[in-house]
Amino acid sequence: MNKTRKSEIPEVVKQLGIRIKDIIDSNQLKQREVAHDAEMDVENLRKYIKGSQEMKISTLFKIAQSLKINPSDLIKDL
Repeated sequence: MNKTRKSEIPEVVKQLGIRIKDIIDSNQLKQREVAHDAEMDVENLRKYIKGSQEMKISTLFKIAQSLKINPSDLIKDL
């Protein structure tokens, strides 16, 4: 049984996913390693990257920490 969202995913969530993917790619990291360091399942990380799932603030901080960047760098100018 598929769940349907009550509202559309905001564009800013999709932009955040693109930024995370760009940082992973530019640092030649593997999504699997980033997910492991952020203590999350790689499939959840992929959902965030695709912009198909919104994340909690705590998740944003874990991803930023695994990328070795400041969380504000992920959301700056979105």
